[in-house]
Amino acid sequence: MASDRADLAQRLSNAARELQGVGPQETMDDAVRLAVNNVHGADAAGLSLVRRRRRVESPAFTEDYVKRSDELQNDLNEGPCLDAIFREKLVHAPDLTTEGRWPRWAPRIAEDFGVRSMMCFQLFTNEDTVGALNLYATTPDAFDAVDRDDGLAFAAHVAVAVAAAQKIEQLDTAVARRTVIGKALGILMERYDFSDDAAFAVLSRLSSQSNRRLFEVAEEIVRTRRVGASEETSPA
Repeated sequence: MASDRADLAQRLSNAARELQGVGPQETMDDAVRLAVNNVHGADAAGLSLVRRRRRVESPAFTEDYVKRSDELQNDLNEGPCLDAIFREKLVHAPDLTTEGRWPRWAPRIAEDFGVRSMMCFQLFTNEDTVGALNLYATTPDAFDAVDRDDGLAFAAHVAVAVAAAQKIEQLDTAVARRTVIGKALGILMERYDFSDDAAFAVLSRLSSQSNRRLFEVAEEIVRTRRVGASEETSPA
């Protein structure tokens, strides 16, 4: 048992290193691949992430039926991935052919794709819930208590890695957009001899008049190097 725990610790350390230093999509793709490699009994894996209006998307999966499983859960509003995201930290379904918690979803998945058992782990950090890591098996009772503990440990690494990658991407996007807005302000200041406050007032007015985000208006100005002839350029 001690050697098994030491082996798990080594595998998790290796997996954690592989999940560092890449963007969100690469992190998620690596996560599902590593989940299958590191949790005994898993034939496939997928990540379910919450988007707008509590709709779940599948940005990473090892088999096509994993994505279709999430789509069906959205359509039927039931399933283990949804329960893991919104209700429970761990959802274990030993045999989907006898599962009563999801009476419409479970028999469809078992019949259409041959999935017999699942484990779903809520991905969460101290700040918020990220989504769920879902493991699929084509045999009943594929996961035991050791697999559950391994999955919980691995899911903790995945949650931190995915959340960190998303925040880095958001930060990069914010910096890039601020840079574009700064360039647009520079163009307005040079062309119309505006102060920085006046240039920002014009950019804000253009955004309001066209019902577009400030960044989108700034991007157009930078791309075309001009302001539309019909648009107001007075800072007042």
